[in-house]
Amino acid sequence: MSTEPDGAAEEVGSVLAALADPTRRRLLDVLAVRGEATATTLAEQLPVSRQAIVKHLAVLDAAGLVVGSRVGREMRYSLRSAGLDATTQWMSALAADWDRRLAAIKRAAETAEAPERDSPHNEDNEHDQRNEGDAT
Repeated sequence: MSTEPDGAAEEVGSVLAALADPTRRRLLDVLAVRGEATATTLAEQLPVSRQAIVKHLAVLDAAGLVVGSRVGREMRYSLRSAGLDATTQWMSALAADWDRRLAAIKRAAETAEAPERDSPHNEDNEHDQRNEGDAT
């Protein structure tokens, strides 16, 4: 199924790995609401240390999900929605592939079921079974 270039596959992998951690997902949620924040501000809103926040932000930055910019002595982090683009495209292609496969399975099942339903032997068997029930 993989039709993306190696670089895109690595990008998708790093995004998915970054999103696997609930603390990093929570950081993204907070940044989505706040717009931008320092590691100290983020640590105040989560039950982890500032040092842990900095490490999580480094993973998110490497995955292209956040960007840090220096303002004076502070490092402020904000979301980078473009980091999700390749992952979104990959997930959409994967979902479309599964939809095609499931539709093919459905068609095959309906095709196999149709002759069985329409078969004259099938009606005779049902008729015979009803009559057997009456005879007892």
